[in-house]
Amino acid sequence: MSISTAAGVFDAVTAGPPDGRPVLLLHGFPLTGLVWRRQIAALAAAGHRVVAPDQRGYSPGVRPERAEDYRIGLLVADVLAITEELGWPTFDLVGHDWGGAVAWWTAVGHPGRVRSLTVVSTPHPGALAEALRSDDDQRARSQYMRDWRETPATERRMLADDAKLLRSLYGEKVPRASADAYVRHLTRPGALTAALNWYRSGRPDGEIDVVKVPTLYVWSTGDTAFGPGPARETGRWVDAPYRFEILPDLGHWIPEEAPETLSRLLLDHLRAHGGRNQRAPLTVDDDGRH
Repeated sequence: MSISTAAGVFDAVTAGPPDGRPVLLLHGFPLTGLVWRRQIAALAAAGHRVVAPDQRGYSPGVRPERAEDYRIGLLVADVLAITEELGWPTFDLVGHDWGGAVAWWTAVGHPGRVRSLTVVSTPHPGALAEALRSDDDQRARSQYMRDWRETPATERRMLADDAKLLRSLYGEKVPRASADAYVRHLTRPGALTAALNWYRSGRPDGEIDVVKVPTLYVWSTGDTAFGPGPARETGRWVDAPYRFEILPDLGHWIPEEAPETLSRLLLDHLRAHGGRNQRAPLTVDDDGRH
């Protein structure tokens, strides 16, 4: 599916009945919307309309060259533009890794649009900012974010020797076929630099506030990027029904490592916070375009 916005054309994976309750899934680095394929299948089987876009820089049709064009405000604007183009007045929002950061900022800034929020791995940006000031463990875990701002040296290191370093980021628990698909996507001209520009775009404009929509936060004890400090403090940044699920002995790639568990938690969260089922006025033609 292609979704045309003022910023450009986003590629997306879609599934489920056109009039189902809408759910938007946001991926992180170094992934694509395909990371959600098993959650997409579970949500669609439960009657939801699911869209998982390749975000800014990952979709060739939305790949600006400047790092400043990947600021968080623009990434949030992409979420709003995509859902408006889909005809979704409200939607459930799910994000992992960088997609989780975008999801937090979107829910804070636009609680009238977001029915419920689910974030996987990524703590609330406020909790993470506090940890980066006072938590030596989290500062050490986040060193890679500073390292990856170096350009073009980071790209050269990641792509050298058949993208050995890039492949190593997925670890042993991500299926080889999945890792191969992500690497193929990111080794296309300009793709990896665009993805790394998320790290190079600079600080957000302004401070983030508390979330005021029902929130599920899923974190794993083996996550190398986000430690227990900001994960446990995230609840202080939610002024709404909040569920914190800790998955033991899993790494950072929860959608790939524990797809059935994550799908179950997500469906439970959506059932618990259904509200009025606003159905999207969406039509689909034979080639899957809306």
